[in-house]
Amino acid sequence: MKRLGKKTNQWEKEQKADDIFVDNPQEGDLVIPIMGPSGAGKSTFINILLGEERASVGHDLKSHTAQIHHYIFPDPHRRVVLVDTPGFDDTNIDDREILRRIAVWLARSYNAEMKLAGVIYLHEITQTRMLGTARKNLDLFYKLCGPNAAKNIVLTTTKWDEVVGEVGVRREMQLREEHWKDIIARGSTMARFERTRVSAQAIIKSILAREAINAVQIQSELVDIDKLLAETAAGQTLRYSLKDLLEVQKRMAAQLKVKGGEEVRDQIIENDNRIRALLAQIKALDIPLPRKFMRWLGFVRG
Repeated sequence: MKRLGKKTNQWEKEQKADDIFVDNPQEGDLVIPIMGPSGAGKSTFINILLGEERASVGHDLKSHTAQIHHYIFPDPHRRVVLVDTPGFDDTNIDDREILRRIAVWLARSYNAEMKLAGVIYLHEITQTRMLGTARKNLDLFYKLCGPNAAKNIVLTTTKWDEVVGEVGVRREMQLREEHWKDIIARGSTMARFERTRVSAQAIIKSILAREAINAVQIQSELVDIDKLLAETAAGQTLRYSLKDLLEVQKRMAAQLKVKGGEEVRDQIIENDNRIRALLAQIKALDIPLPRKFMRWLGFVRG
């Protein structure tokens, strides 16, 4: 049921014909988005939880979840909707489109009076460091959810069968004390998905035991406040990523002056291509950038 007394919101203009949503959304449905970088095991988690192959699983570096897909988790007391989301590092789709798909799905569910039971964020314990794409996914995840949703978030490590026990424990501790420290302090919990149905069910059970929330940050921004997608905290994060790339470019330029070499020059060219690709995404989001800066990068003349 659509919220009454509201004009058409900006987010509704973002919808596309091929967007996938629940056929018959019901007031009181509980939604559990499953998020994280490509390859973290989101579709695998869903398949093992449901006890059958429902979600397409990738076995290479390419993302196999480009669209948003939902699956009904059997529960005797209420309808629980699991949402399989693409990561913000898709090999074929830019981050702006990924953000649009996730944001529109969440806005539609909130508009239909569906409640958010919690969010599962998956991270591969096999990763030796918090690399660029993992950091980007985590930053955008924080901006999507906001601080008030922290107590309903389960930070879940995956692929424990691919690491030596003590190595995994050490990395888990690093996640808890460094990268996830702030959000855990706000009430988020950690869990391990050990590629078993028991471990998956335990995570879902822990979420359903909590009080559901009305909205994560981006739902409130789009539906209640009627912000443009570009004005949301997640939308603005794309611009913050540009700052990081420019800082890298500045450091490499200084290194080139001191050391020189083809390798550094190639890195500068590669980073420059990243900057231009990100600028194209920012332009699609209609985030204004100073004309002088755009001229310096060769996007405008005069």
